[in-house]
Amino acid sequence: MTVTPDLRTALSAGPDLLRSVFRRHAAGVAVITAAGGAPVGFTATSLTSVSAEPPVVSFGVGVGSSSWPTVAEATHVGVHILEEGQADLAATFARSGADRFGAPTSWSEGPEGVPVLDGVLAWMVCKVVARVPAGDHRIVLAEAVCGHSAGAGRPLLYHQGRFNALRD
Repeated sequence: MTVTPDLRTALSAGPDLLRSVFRRHAAGVAVITAAGGAPVGFTATSLTSVSAEPPVVSFGVGVGSSSWPTVAEATHVGVHILEEGQADLAATFARSGADRFGAPTSWSEGPEGVPVLDGVLAWMVCKVVARVPAGDHRIVLAEAVCGHSAGAGRPLLYHQGRFNALRD
């Protein structure tokens, strides 16, 4: 079913329009981690595959987030694809002020000292190659160095302001 747009009710561009439009866009859920004085991490739905050769991904991070100072200096980051049963983990890494690496989060120090989360669908350690200003965010471009994609299960999705699973 297609909907004909009512151009008379179009909203002016701004944060409210962007939020409204992207609530309707289903996105995969990832957690980005980095090592610093203490490990940091955040939930991201902005993860994108940019290039296969070399293998480059991108994600956005707010410059006002608690993770930004560490990500701004990090040489490497961890990229974790969450599976449909990990909504609680996604919520923990999305919650401001949460002890993201405390129990029940299970993780290990991985290559380049990057925190690697246990039990995820897939993960990569990536070398940061650029940080591009984009309004109140930075777009981080990072080249995959190593990782693992043999997790079982299906991906966690974010849609209409909540975490969801794929339907059969």
